[in-house]
Amino acid sequence: MAVSAADVKALREKTGAGFMDCKAALEEAGGDAEAAVAVLRKKGVAVASKRAGRATAEGVVASYIHAGGRIGVLVEVDCETDFVARTPDFQEFAKSVAMQVAAERPVWVSPDDVPAEALEREREILRDQALREGKPERIVEKMVEGRLNKFYEEQCLLKQPYIRDEDRKIEDLLTELIGKVGENIVVRRFARFAVGEEA
Repeated sequence: MAVSAADVKALREKTGAGFMDCKAALEEAGGDAEAAVAVLRKKGVAVASKRAGRATAEGVVASYIHAGGRIGVLVEVDCETDFVARTPDFQEFAKSVAMQVAAERPVWVSPDDVPAEALEREREILRDQALREGKPERIVEKMVEGRLNKFYEEQCLLKQPYIRDEDRKIEDLLTELIGKVGENIVVRRFARFAVGEEA
């Protein structure tokens, strides 16, 4: 199916993907812009999974200061080459992550970073809640797993809905960037400081 240059341009503006990628996605999706976005996301996921094991020894430390200097964030985002680290897309992603940390106060980068004892403590709390609600034993474990997802969304940066677009999580932004630049990218760590808060 032939797609118009205007449609390709609109998709590029929406996703930031390259011209040929947008054209191919629109053709694959039969001209449906929403379906084309899904095609581009899948492509990003495929590229991200291929790149996952690659070393990330370059990157940036981005900062964000908010609310009259009362909240500050440092975040390290790593990639494979200094060329990618200097690109506007990479820099903008790092800044967005720093703003996310300032606004949403995650504790860990990803669910993999949650210590086993913290996870078990949360499981116990959720199990007790479900039992106190009078739920049958057989469905309590399923409820705990479902509620753990909510815990990850609140506590883990990559699982949080992006503050500027709640339909996308930070991990979606990361996957899209990996698909766009073709390198492995890792949010390594962050620190959030707020005046008057205990460390």
